Amino acid sequence: MDQINNNQFTKTSVMFNMIWKFSERTASQMVSFIVTIVLARLLLPSEFGLIAMVTVFITIADVFVTSGFGSALIQKKDVDNLDYSSVFFFSIGFSIILYGIIFYIAPIIAVFYQYEILTIVMRVLGLRVIFAAVNSVQQAYVAKHLIFKKYFFSTISGTLISAVIGISMAYIGYGLWALVTQQMVNVTVNTIVLWSLLKWRPNLQFSVKRIKRLFSFGWKILLAGLLNTISNQIRHLIIGKMYSPSDLAYYDRGLKFPSLIMVNINTSISAVMFPVISNEQEDLERIKKLTRKSIRISSYFIFPIMMGLAVMAEPLVKLLLTEKWLPCIPYLRIGCFIHSVTIMQIAIQNAIMARGRSDIFLAMDIISKVFGIILLIMVMKKSVMAIALTALITGTFNTLMKAYVSKRLIGYRFHEHISDNAPIIILSTIMGIFVYLINFLKLSNILTIIIQITLGISIYLLLSLLFKLDEFSFSLNLIKKFKKGKTYV
Repeated sequence: MDQINNNQFTKTSVMFNMIWKFSERTASQMVSFIVTIVLARLLLPSEFGLIAMVTVFITIADVFVTSGFGSALIQKKDVDNLDYSSVFFFSIGFSIILYGIIFYIAPIIAVFYQYEILTIVMRVLGLRVIFAAVNSVQQAYVAKHLIFKKYFFSTISGTLISAVIGISMAYIGYGLWALVTQQMVNVTVNTIVLWSLLKWRPNLQFSVKRIKRLFSFGWKILLAGLLNTISNQIRHLIIGKMYSPSDLAYYDRGLKFPSLIMVNINTSISAVMFPVISNEQEDLERIKKLTRKSIRISSYFIFPIMMGLAVMAEPLVKLLLTEKWLPCIPYLRIGCFIHSVTIMQIAIQNAIMARGRSDIFLAMDIISKVFGIILLIMVMKKSVMAIALTALITGTFNTLMKAYVSKRLIGYRFHEHISDNAPIIILSTIMGIFVYLINFLKLSNILTIIIQITLGISIYLLLSLLFKLDEFSFSLNLIKKFKKGKTYV
């Protein structure tokens, strides 16, 4: 029996695992960010657009093997190796079937977009689904046992090796294939290194009964994840079909820049907090406290970063990506606002899933996605900008709905959401105004960015100290403990 020791969920171990997870996300995304900048300079926007066309379908396939069972393994209190092994072999088998479907429909997708090269590109990138199946069980094991340090090393290995290979191929002149190879090397190395670091190995055993039990919880998470992915990727599909590959590249790059930051912080907190909250699933007051803490910590970092990124978007894009990427600026700013209004969703979702109420999670996603698709149909012929704005409106609607549900499920009232986030929003807005004014000085791009970053951080920290924000003190204390080398898992 793979029992979880309650000592793993001490305050210190939780926070140090959160730091390891955040470090993993930050380091890997920083490298990915640098790689994206280099590749954006070496390659054409249209080549990024072609990859985005194929990624629509690969991402949807990934959901089938990464969502549902992983969450079910984490949520289940008495999980053992038979559960892990059953999910492992089921996921591998199902991923092979999915790849067969991808291989078969690749020529159809190429005809749909009218780009013949997409056939082979899709067939190569489709192999990512099989690796994702293995990695999803590994990640569940890491999360359940709070050993994110191991995940840090596997992710960094994959990111660095794939970065070197991708940039080298782009420089030599491989174009589109540099992007394909980079993605495949990343997921391959990540999976292999994590396999070598973990003690866990699947036994040659399989239980249909266990799969059914886990599926009874996981299928709702899977369907919700599928709906969410389709609703996001359908915008890429429509833009790729109705507009040009370059239009899709500007939209995709613009939204991905703020997403890199958002995913780093929120994924780090969520990955650690979900197993912790699941362990407290019978204590509503404890779940509410953990959820509020998770939201406040996320907000404290994400709001000012998103605000800063939005107001310094123009000099940043000019400096990093060159002027050929200027059309992505409006989408970058929309992406910042999307992530700002949706910040509380992940913490609330963790609370809902930890309570075993994946039915509520699914119902909310269905309502939100139907709302979003109706909006999308209404504006998809108007412009790419109108399509991007539907994501912001849908995200706001979804956040308000989840806030309402959190009141009924864990007693997290709407005025508490406001009191938790309002001070941080106000401070971030004040900081953003001062940072934006630097744009009018007409300095060089690099000097403008240096001044904006320095001024933004200084103002935000000063305001945090002046208004005595708890999250500021909490962060300082955590850094001090980490420097002292406290024990961690």
